[in-house]
Amino acid sequence: MNTFELFVAFRYLRIRRKEAVISVVTLVSVTGVAAGVAALIISLAINNGFRNTLQRDLLGATSHINVMAKEPGQGISDWRHLGDELRKLPHVIAEAPVLYSPVYLSSPLNGTGAVLKGIDIKSELSVSDALKKLKSGSLSALTAEGRYPGILLGSKLAQDIGASTGGLVQVITAQGEMTPFGLRPGFKKFRVAGTFESGFYDLDDKWAYAALPAVQQILSLPDVVNSLELKLDDLYLAPEVGRAAEKLLGSQFSSTNWEEQNRQLLNALKMERLVTSVTIGLIEIVAAINILITLTMIVMEKYRDIAVLMSMGARKAQIRRILLLQGLIIGATGTGVGLILGYGLSFLANRYHWIPLDASVYALSWVPFEPRLMDGVWVAGAALLVSTLATLYPARNAIRVAPAEVLRYE
Repeated sequence: MNTFELFVAFRYLRIRRKEAVISVVTLVSVTGVAAGVAALIISLAINNGFRNTLQRDLLGATSHINVMAKEPGQGISDWRHLGDELRKLPHVIAEAPVLYSPVYLSSPLNGTGAVLKGIDIKSELSVSDALKKLKSGSLSALTAEGRYPGILLGSKLAQDIGASTGGLVQVITAQGEMTPFGLRPGFKKFRVAGTFESGFYDLDDKWAYAALPAVQQILSLPDVVNSLELKLDDLYLAPEVGRAAEKLLGSQFSSTNWEEQNRQLLNALKMERLVTSVTIGLIEIVAAINILITLTMIVMEKYRDIAVLMSMGARKAQIRRILLLQGLIIGATGTGVGLILGYGLSFLANRYHWIPLDASVYALSWVPFEPRLMDGVWVAGAALLVSTLATLYPARNAIRVAPAEVLRYE
């Protein structure tokens, strides 16, 4: 490929008054490629943003693996020994014993259902980041001596019931003390040690933390837990490490990991990515059709010029490359413009939170955009490939020109 072919390709695409229709179709082709590339970059950035943000916020506040007894029974009594064993597993960097229970939280203003999580603060900090994102109060107040044990509330939960740091809330649980007249609900007042804001709506709206002994007391339980949480150095090894934990502890225990707990959400995001790619890919096909039409019109308009070039010694391979270059120029121009628009708009939309969301529905308060370099590489490659394929038919017609027949009546 030499400068002669490139010169002719650029000349045929140059805007000329007599060939305004061809120029308009060329502009439409470039616009179509640019629109397809930009739309695909932006849509993939949104998909990546949702997946990464949800995964980051969710896994920042929860564990990678939960180990539980298959039969709930009375909980896990030898949790200290089992925790020591689990920490010896490869890739396990932290372990925390927890005791979950659904409860009803009430304050003088309002009440609502919640999930109370009994924790050992030091262990929980090594597994979860939720306690590191305090909006008010302090962790020390969670275990401070006093008449009322401390409780840490999600910021939205505290707002819903009208609780404030330093105030009292009452925790009511159906799993209380057994009496001669049956099971009596458990009642206990807690002092609000503070509020946290994990960034994940469901956690901030429904979760509360308290010291493990206080939760055991209100549930009328001995020194037991109902789950051992693990954090890994590689979260994608969770299924493998979960199986190793089950094998280590025996058949009476089972495990669940973050992928299983959020399978529906992750599958939905994966399907959305596929559907989006296919749908917006149709824009590229339309752009390719425009390129095909443009080059076909150029061949029809330039029959005489092509015949002159061939009579002057231009080879068929050179004519084919001229058409190929024209398609690549259109595709490359549209791709370049599309990449600039796609990455530029994604950056600005993410930085300035252009698109707000209802956090109660989407778990996020704004649409996150996280464009990836590799997405741009394969999108650009696909756009250039489609543009190149669109040149095959016009190039085939161009090399069929018979110079003698075309120039006979000139």
